Amino acid sequence: MHKLVKAVMLVAAMVVSSVGAAETTAAPAKAAKPRLVDFGAGKCIPCKQMAPILEQLRVEYTGKFEVAFIDVWKDPDAANPYRIRVIPTQVFYNADGKELFRHEGFYSREQILGKWRELGFAFAETGRTR
Repeated sequence: MHKLVKAVMLVAAMVVSSVGAAETTAAPAKAAKPRLVDFGAGKCIPCKQMAPILEQLRVEYTGKFEVAFIDVWKDPDAANPYRIRVIPTQVFYNADGKELFRHEGFYSREQILGKWRELGFAFAETGRTR
C-alpha cells in the first residue's frame, strides 16, 4: 500500500515534457476539467505517432479538457495503479476524476474527439493549428 501511495503522489507531482509538450500528471480526484491521460513511452512507435496529436489537442482545447502524458518506461511505477497492460493506452476522465473509458493502441484525433462526443462532451472546435 505504501508503494502505491508513493507512486500516486509521485505521478501527481510530476511535470515532464517527454513526448511533445504534453503535461505529465495523473487524473486527480477532483479535476477542474475533463481529462485525457495517455500512458506511453518516448520510444514507442505508436506513442511517437500520437505525440503531435496530443499536443495539438492540448493547445486547441485548453480550458475545455486537459491532456496529460505519462511515460511508463521512464517511470514504470506510475502506471501500476492504472492497470496499464499495453502502450499507448488512453484513459478518459470526467471533471470529477471518474474514469469513463479507456482505449489501448493508437487513437487518432478524430477518434479521440468522437469518443468525447460519445461520452457526452461536445467541445466546440477551436481554430485548428496545423
